[in-house]
Amino acid sequence: MTRVIQVFAFAIAALIMTGCSNNNNTYAEINVEGYGKMKVLLYNETPKHKENFIKLANEGFYDGTLFHRVISGFMIQGGDPDSKTAAPGQPLGMGGPGYTLDAEIGSPHFKGALSAARLGDNQNPEKRSSGSQFYIVQGQAINDAMLDNMERQKGIKYSPAQRDLYKQVGGTPFLDNDYTVFGEVVEGFDVIDKIAQAEKDPSDRPTQDIKMEVKILN
Repeated sequence: MTRVIQVFAFAIAALIMTGCSNNNNTYAEINVEGYGKMKVLLYNETPKHKENFIKLANEGFYDGTLFHRVISGFMIQGGDPDSKTAAPGQPLGMGGPGYTLDAEIGSPHFKGALSAARLGDNQNPEKRSSGSQFYIVQGQAINDAMLDNMERQKGIKYSPAQRDLYKQVGGTPFLDNDYTVFGEVVEGFDVIDKIAQAEKDPSDRPTQDIKMEVKILN
């Protein structure tokens, strides 16, 4: 799929899956040092996560933080404030702004999904989201058999449009109904792929720091 078609598919998905209005869309730009920029649409259907992301971005909270966990074929994760001053090899992933967010689970994990990280179910049965950490899905190719299996395992019923988009762009459907997706990449899919291929240590932290800056565009 070309980038133009992919962007068009995600724009259609935003309307079909989330009901976002063109007159009330908010976009953010994630500028990744040495890798390029991603433009993301923040979903109106997840207002708590949207408002929180806007607040943190406007405060400069994310500036200088790292994509501290990358797994090719899965996702890239960042937003830990401890990563701003982390020594090489320092474990990361537990930092935050001091609060968590109510789950707003609903949208699927297509490639480019902007999703909230969280603690596992044993510690967090309400599936509350991290106050700042997020991941962006790279994912893998998806077929009907995989989606059928997810429907059986999770009690999900994918619409024809959702199935088509999963098969066109890929994703991580095994995360559906467990994590809050609160936005999607609409430009810069190549940046996801480049970051996902970064050399990393045994804890999946890139061996060379991958810094970001985040700003709200409107």
